[in-house]
Amino acid sequence: MNIDTKERLHQYFLLTRLNRPIGILLLLWPTLWALWIAGEGAPNLQVVVVFVLGVVLMRSAGCVINDYADRDVDPHVVRTRERPMAAGRVSSKEALVLFAVLCLVAFGLVLFMNTLTIMLSVAGVVLAIIYPFMKRYTHLPQVFLGMAFGWAVPMVFAAQTGTVPQIAWLLFVATVLWATVYDTMYAMVDRPDDIRIGVKSTAILFGEADRLLIGIIQLLFLVAMLLVGRQLEMSLYYYGGLAVAAGFGIYQQYLIRNREAAACFRAFLNNSGFGAVIFCGIVLHYAYSEV
Repeated sequence: MNIDTKERLHQYFLLTRLNRPIGILLLLWPTLWALWIAGEGAPNLQVVVVFVLGVVLMRSAGCVINDYADRDVDPHVVRTRERPMAAGRVSSKEALVLFAVLCLVAFGLVLFMNTLTIMLSVAGVVLAIIYPFMKRYTHLPQVFLGMAFGWAVPMVFAAQTGTVPQIAWLLFVATVLWATVYDTMYAMVDRPDDIRIGVKSTAILFGEADRLLIGIIQLLFLVAMLLVGRQLEMSLYYYGGLAVAAGFGIYQQYLIRNREAAACFRAFLNNSGFGAVIFCGIVLHYAYSEV
């Protein structure tokens, strides 16, 4: 492999943000919640492998199409101006080809699943494509991100059980709420640049009420997850996980109290732990409770 090829691959690696796995984790946790719930603690191994690999592929594809959509915006934002496309190190054509390849590989994995899962995957790709462009038309791109990230939930239930029950949609709504929370924290980092450029976000829409509204959405998420637990008759392990997650949420509120960019970014990153403790509660429930 010559130097030029290595450099191209390195730029593609940076473009897919595989060097920053936080996005993979934020997409992975609700997928794992759904896998363990749909599989009642023992999900099919093939389904687990397909969806974990799918998370990595589709998050990578999402980063590529996001940077393609923002190719004229990112150069004007301090945090993003050194990204491969913004810095001119990857062309638009290269990005679109890479996006198509990643989606095709992910779709190839889905073909091992049932027909319902395959059909749902088409909607998932559509959500992944339209999300990056929403910031130009609505102040709610974070909600569209939540829908794109949460779409793995009904797909998991379809793959594991052959149906998408009511509980799957409740978990989907919870995932949308959670994504809206952490992506609003993320948007708070770029708010001054976004206002200057004219890009929309919930952070701009919420304005000075951002902390209050984030807190309300955090509470709505916890209520949704409590309803999930009630419908599934979950044990104290599950509710213990939610209690610890609530502690994470309080800490995140502390971090964003002064709306400092670095602290808001730390609050965003803290959501990986938030999702992990909920997953631990689900795993412990199925492992140690009579269900």
